[in-house]
Amino acid sequence: MTDTAELKAARREAHRASATGVEKRLGHLAMLGFATLVAGSFSLGSLAAPHIGPVALNAARFLIGILFMGLVVRFVLRQPLPFPKAPWRFLVLGGLMAFYFVTMFMALGMTSPVSTGAVFTLMPLLSAFFGFVFLRQVPRGLVIPSLVLAGLGSVWVIFDGDFEAMRRFDIGEGELIFFAGVVGHAAYASLVRLYNRGEPVIAFTFWTLLATGVLIALYGVGEIAATDWTALPSITWVAIFYLAIFTTAGTFFLLQFAALRLPASKVLAYNYLTPTLIIMFEGLLGHGWASLSVVAGAVLTILGLVILALSPER
Repeated sequence: MTDTAELKAARREAHRASATGVEKRLGHLAMLGFATLVAGSFSLGSLAAPHIGPVALNAARFLIGILFMGLVVRFVLRQPLPFPKAPWRFLVLGGLMAFYFVTMFMALGMTSPVSTGAVFTLMPLLSAFFGFVFLRQVPRGLVIPSLVLAGLGSVWVIFDGDFEAMRRFDIGEGELIFFAGVVGHAAYASLVRLYNRGEPVIAFTFWTLLATGVLIALYGVGEIAATDWTALPSITWVAIFYLAIFTTAGTFFLLQFAALRLPASKVLAYNYLTPTLIIMFEGLLGHGWASLSVVAGAVLTILGLVILALSPER
């Protein structure tokens, strides 16, 4: 066996391996933080959406996020960031994430947040599928049942515990557009581990952010130029800066950190917590608390995720 073949074999095994002990717990904590930051973005994003186009909003958030992450990289590494090897990796990752973010805001303009939330719950199971396709990760034991349990609780929360609302759920153009974006995001989680070649997570995050932002800007140059940036209300800028720092730079880092330590089936499972966290934030903001029926769905989601976190990877 040649050195190159040995290196490839070792890399394939590393891609399948999962962290243990403290590193494993840190991976789970990273995704808990990820879900919390994403939950906060939904309320702010809905307030900004009427005032700015989806591509222009994402271009602005990524420009600020890239600048912020660049400063973090410079401060942490204390040296200029070298140009990455095989830069095509970041074009693939950036393309998938650009596609996801644009389709999400397109869908929000065509359908309800409840409908997009229902489609969103497909992501962890799709991630498990791509984990097998790209990394040959086979979910063991209670992983799939716990994903289904958490998913059922999440759907119950999204539809406010209303069977009639679930029955009326209709798959339209907006739902199909967002589903395509969700597929892209699910593939991204596995490809992070497949494409990482030992770069520090912050450097890997920076190049992925840069590729995502450039692709979004190229796609939406017309919308960006047509936006009257000086006339945007203050709430739009608050949303842009929150999205840029916390749910762009922050969540990209947390997701990549966790993806290098946990199997794909577990990484995006924490998205199931998003509806529950949104309800909690809405209650804390004085917008009313959920009914006991909805809280039961949230408890079901949390139970499924606890079982998932404790289940063995192999």
